Amino acid sequence: MNEGEAERVIRVVVVDDEALVRSGFELILGASEDIEVVATARGGDAVETVRRERPDVVLLDIRMPDVDGLTVLRELRTMPDPPVVAMLTTFDADEYILTALHSGAAGFLLKDTEPEQLAHLVRTLVAGGVVLSPKASRTLLHSHPGTEAAVDEQAARVRLLTTREREVLVLVAEGLSNADIGVRIHLGAGTVKDHVSAILTKLRVTSRVQAALLAQRAGLLDERTRSEVGGR
Repeated sequence: MNEGEAERVIRVVVVDDEALVRSGFELILGASEDIEVVATARGGDAVETVRRERPDVVLLDIRMPDVDGLTVLRELRTMPDPPVVAMLTTFDADEYILTALHSGAAGFLLKDTEPEQLAHLVRTLVAGGVVLSPKASRTLLHSHPGTEAAVDEQAARVRLLTTREREVLVLVAEGLSNADIGVRIHLGAGTVKDHVSAILTKLRVTSRVQAALLAQRAGLLDERTRSEVGGR
């Protein structure tokens, strides 16, 4: 890492209809030397604020009275170089989360996330990792009866993956970036990127978050846990 990379500050915009939430996130994240909340906004001002500030990360409330968070997300995703967007919610199983994930959100955060975890999660987002509550993701996968059969069919495609690809997929589902995965299993970041691309193609999904959901649905994380326990 060169000096410029070491000093790089992550630029964040917080979008929420509640002033207390906006100020709280700004205060917590501002305590980290490598993170700067460059602006906060209500939903109606979100797109203009993001275009002006060009942040790395947007923390976006999924439910706002003046404009729907999903609408803002879709507009942000049309930008030439869109920021990483994570949705904010007060619920473990918000009915709109699955739609948000399929619309390009990189994950979601509960508004009561522990302050000491918040900065770490923002860094994970910037590094290309997945920020997804395991409890909430399991609830999401079981809370949409109309899509359950389709999700099971998608999860079955995990069998198409090689042993190495399954290993990489588990680490993606754990929220690791390509660089972190490479360190964990002793591969170059470029090789990991190739594996991730192959995984997305075989699973017929378009994002790491969708792949992570399918990994959980297919029980890969449970298999890893059993393997670790059995190896002790």
